[in-house]
Amino acid sequence: MSELFDRRQVRRAFSRSAASYEGAAALQRQVEQHLLESLDYLDGREPQVVLDVGSGPAHAAAAMKKRWPRAQVLALDLALPMLRQAKKQAGWGKPFHRVCADARALPLAEGRVDVLFSNLCLQWVEDLPAVFAGFRRVLRPGGLLLCSTFGPETLHELRTAFAAADERPHVSPFADIAGFGDALMRAGFRDPVLDRDRYTLTYPDLPALMRELRALGATNALHSRRHTLTGRARFAAAAAAYEPLRMADGRLPSSWDVIHAQAWAPEPGAPIRGGDGDIATVPLSAIPIRRRGQG
Repeated sequence: MSELFDRRQVRRAFSRSAASYEGAAALQRQVEQHLLESLDYLDGREPQVVLDVGSGPAHAAAAMKKRWPRAQVLALDLALPMLRQAKKQAGWGKPFHRVCADARALPLAEGRVDVLFSNLCLQWVEDLPAVFAGFRRVLRPGGLLLCSTFGPETLHELRTAFAAADERPHVSPFADIAGFGDALMRAGFRDPVLDRDRYTLTYPDLPALMRELRALGATNALHSRRHTLTGRARFAAAAAAYEPLRMADGRLPSSWDVIHAQAWAPEPGAPIRGGDGDIATVPLSAIPIRRRGQG
C-alpha cells in the first residue's frame, strides 16, 4: 500500500518554516491552549514523564515543564530546525529534552509515558490506528492522551478553488471525527471524549493565505501532488474560483475544522482491535461543535 504523504516533503516543509512558524501560528497556539486546559483532568496527579509529539517550537512542552517542574518533559518533532527553535523555550531553570523522531515510530520504551500531548500533528499521518497503537505502547496503563487534528471541513474553500483550476490535489484530505474516534478505540484506548471547533480566518486575497500556509509549513506534501510549479494560469484560475466567496467586509474566508480528543491508556492485556473487529462507532450527533469567530 503506497503512502499518502511524502514524509521527506513534510520534513522539508517544516524545516524551512521553523523561523517563520512562530509569527503565523496564532490558531495553532489557540488550539494548544485548549488542550493544555484539559490537563486539569489529571486531578492534581504529578506525571513523571510527559511527551509532546509534533512539538514544533515547543511552547506546550515549556508550559508542561513549568506546570510539573519535577517531570521529565520530552519535545519530539520530525524537523530538526523546529527543535532548534524549541531550545529558546527551554530555560536554564526548567529545561526539557528535545528528540528528533517520527510520530509513527516513537523511540521510547514501552509503558514509560504518563501524559502524551499532540497538537495539530496527526493530520500528517494517514494510518491513525497504527500511530495510536504506538501512542498506547509508550503510555503507562491509565496514562492520559490529549491530541488535536484538523477535520474534513478544513480549507474546503481552498480545496474547491484549486479543484476548478487543476486536476492534481492541492489540499490534503483530513480525517472525519467519527473515524478519529474509532481509530482511538481500535488501539484500545478507553473513555475517549471528542469535540470540535470550527474557526473562520479571513485574508485579503489568495496569495496572503498561501503565504501563511508556507510560513506554517502546511504546504502540499501529497505523493499525488503536482511536482512542478502550479503556474500563473492555474493560480489565477484558482483565485478566480475563490473570488465569489468574498465576504461583506471584502475579505476571503478560510475554514479550519479542529478535532480535540482525550482518552486513557488501557490496562495491560487490553486488545488492539483489527480493522474488521467489533468497533463501536462514535456517533457524529453526540459530538459538540463550537463555532469560533473570524480573525
